[in-house]
Amino acid sequence: MAQVSINSDYGEWGSSTDAGERARLLQSPCVDMAPKSDREASAGDPDRGTTSTLGAIFIVVNACLGAGLLNFPAAFSTAGGVAAGIALQMGMLVFIISGLVILAYCSQASNERTYQEVVWAVCGKLTGVLCEVAIAVYTFGTCIAFLIIIGDQQDKIIAVMAKEPEGASGGPWYTDRKFTISLTAFLFILPLSIPREIGFQKYARPASWMAVFNAMPTICFGFQCHVSSVPVFNSMRRPEIKTWGGVVTAAMVIALAVYMGTGICGFLTFGAAVDPDVLRSYPSEDVAVAVARAFIILSVLTSYPILHFCGRAVVEGLWLRYKGTPVEEDVGRERRRRVLQTLVWFLLTLLLALFIPDIGKVISVIGGLAACFIFIFPGLCLIQAKLSEIEEVKPASWWALVSYGVLLVTLGAFIFGQTTANAIFVDLLA
Repeated sequence: MAQVSINSDYGEWGSSTDAGERARLLQSPCVDMAPKSDREASAGDPDRGTTSTLGAIFIVVNACLGAGLLNFPAAFSTAGGVAAGIALQMGMLVFIISGLVILAYCSQASNERTYQEVVWAVCGKLTGVLCEVAIAVYTFGTCIAFLIIIGDQQDKIIAVMAKEPEGASGGPWYTDRKFTISLTAFLFILPLSIPREIGFQKYARPASWMAVFNAMPTICFGFQCHVSSVPVFNSMRRPEIKTWGGVVTAAMVIALAVYMGTGICGFLTFGAAVDPDVLRSYPSEDVAVAVARAFIILSVLTSYPILHFCGRAVVEGLWLRYKGTPVEEDVGRERRRRVLQTLVWFLLTLLLALFIPDIGKVISVIGGLAACFIFIFPGLCLIQAKLSEIEEVKPASWWALVSYGVLLVTLGAFIFGQTTANAIFVDLLA
């Protein structure tokens, strides 16, 4: 593939000298992103990564599978049954994989190594700022979902330990959901969120056809790994588009099998009565499910600080850019600002999680934002990339790719618009 430089002259955007703009804000903690000097010393090729193909598949699967898994049986119920849920996932998978390949292509062409930097370089300043804001809001909402998940699992575990009957109320104050979530958050999550770096964490039928599309936000939330995909691609030993296509296809097939199995089994077990958090549908005294709940809590406890780090890094970059302060000139105030950002972020997510008991509501909102990362931004990047190559490609292929970019943007806008409208009107009618 020919190497095409997209907007390589950063003077066009007035952004090359701003450290807040050019900082690596969203490097994946699972990916080896060594400084350039280290890479030059360790290998003849200064841009060579260390992640193998199998390692890249594992990292992408790990980034994809997460809290959305618990909501998939409810998504199958919303879609109208197993057949509709499977068809919707299979149809969206093509666009999801293509979005990952587009991002890798644009990363290679623009010589950028993170999601928001690719969008900045290819689509310009305005789209880049919107992308960073979307990342911050998405990670904020996901942190809320994580706290709700902790509360869901703790409720069931405490019920077994206290030997309370299912659905009983009026227990001791220390078993209250708000107290247990707050205690866990302050004891475990807050201390893990304050450090500057995160390297220490390495170790039926539908009632109508429109009902099918109501499950899209959950699927987008579940399969959203696009933000972390760009650093993964650049960390590979052979960062080639063909190899990357095989990596993401294999990873998405694995994720599809897991999500589909969970959705089918959960829906067939509980039907339309399945809880948005499928583990809440199982009885408290089930030992195997109790073990699963404990592992879910452990996973979320370590995932929250990582998501918070990503969101905080974007907020920090936006703030430094607004103030026009290079990173190296603001080291003295960094710690104070970081602690303040962490406390505000932590307290707001905790407060919202205490009063939003349904994880489905949170996922429906942030699932719409996930559609932006999967469809809208990759689509815009593809359109801009092809516009810059118009003299180097055949007209037929150029129009085909631009049309596909427009299709991605349209699909993402539809999902985002529908999700936003549902969230607004459901709350107004409730």
